[in-house]
Amino acid sequence: MKQRATAIAIFWALLLTTMALRAPSFFEFGNLRDIAVTNASALIVATGMTLVIIAGEIDVSVGSQFAVASVIAGTLVKAGLPLPLTALITLFAGACFGALNGFLVTTLGVPSIVATLAAMAFWRELLRWITQGAWVQGLPASFQWMGLSQAHGELAILAASAALFGAFAWAMRHLHCGRAVYAVGSNRESARLAGLPVPLITFSVFTLMGALTAVAAVLDSVRFSQVQSSAGAGLELKAISAVVIGGTAITGGTGGLWGTLLGASVLAVIAPALTFLGINAFWEKAIQGGIILGAIVLERVSKRGGRRAR
Repeated sequence: MKQRATAIAIFWALLLTTMALRAPSFFEFGNLRDIAVTNASALIVATGMTLVIIAGEIDVSVGSQFAVASVIAGTLVKAGLPLPLTALITLFAGACFGALNGFLVTTLGVPSIVATLAAMAFWRELLRWITQGAWVQGLPASFQWMGLSQAHGELAILAASAALFGAFAWAMRHLHCGRAVYAVGSNRESARLAGLPVPLITFSVFTLMGALTAVAAVLDSVRFSQVQSSAGAGLELKAISAVVIGGTAITGGTGGLWGTLLGASVLAVIAPALTFLGINAFWEKAIQGGIILGAIVLERVSKRGGRRAR
């Protein structure tokens, strides 16, 4: 994991050095602020994804959950509900989405990749059928930027995402529940024999994943005057990429949120960097895929090296 994090840090440093030499305007405060605000919601989703992957599972339905939660938030606030109540109801709905995934995995025994793939298609198509592709428009002015000025609204979004990330990073390192997630991902049978409630822990990480996705959806939606029904497209790839690039093993049991922060930071600057360098933005996904492939290959090579050393 340390080797992968080091390699990614070197790549990031080289990228930033290139930007400093070729496009120094990239480092203007306004641009860096926009990058941070735009990717704050993705970091929150990646935080939840880190827990799911450490527990030895996967959730590819977060993009669809994000879209549904965004439309729920927009619809509720348009109906006249205050933003705090709207956020609470949306968070509860997101937790229910995640709990459904957890139920399918822990109670019915459906592999998480299958359960969440089905959920991804179900929620996206259900939303498309209900909205007919229409966006939620006519939102009250108090919704955008949470009724604050844009500068204060952006600061509130960054503060909220930083607080959530910091709380989970601390909990995973210092609380028993965090260590239990690692134990389940490392060896389920050993965790069960040690007295840990493996199904409950797995169910809980999926529920938290849904709740965090809903929070991210609300924080992302307040940046705009209307809510897109297609929101969250590709979010699952971005979240999983940040986790894997950050050093968390896709097989579970090892990794951490600080690595995810590094991975999310790398992914956040790729698209803007390409724009500043005059390179077609379509290369973004190819570069992401290359980084992920390189990270996985590095993990495999390091594991084989470790076995030979023993």
